[in-house]
Amino acid sequence: MPFIEQEAKDEIQTIKGEKVRVITPEVEVTLTNTETGQEYLSDKEADDDVDHPETATKREHIKRDVHIKVKQVILGAQTKGL
Repeated sequence: MPFIEQEAKDEIQTIKGEKVRVITPEVEVTLTNTETGQEYLSDKEADDDVDHPETATKREHIKRDVHIKVKQVILGAQTKGL
């Protein structure tokens, strides 16, 4: 089951005295144990499985898939007028 590692943001910031649109993408992560197929709900849950002495899970069994969702942005001369 994927979890959101970073929320999307779209904001105007002043950088070097100029207003600039800063877009932060949403980052969705899926952690999967390649040996068992188990999906983890967080990095901590995967780390706990690796660190647990009663499981055979090793760090290299954890696969991390990252899906970055970027908001559609229209670029060009018109972007100056934020």
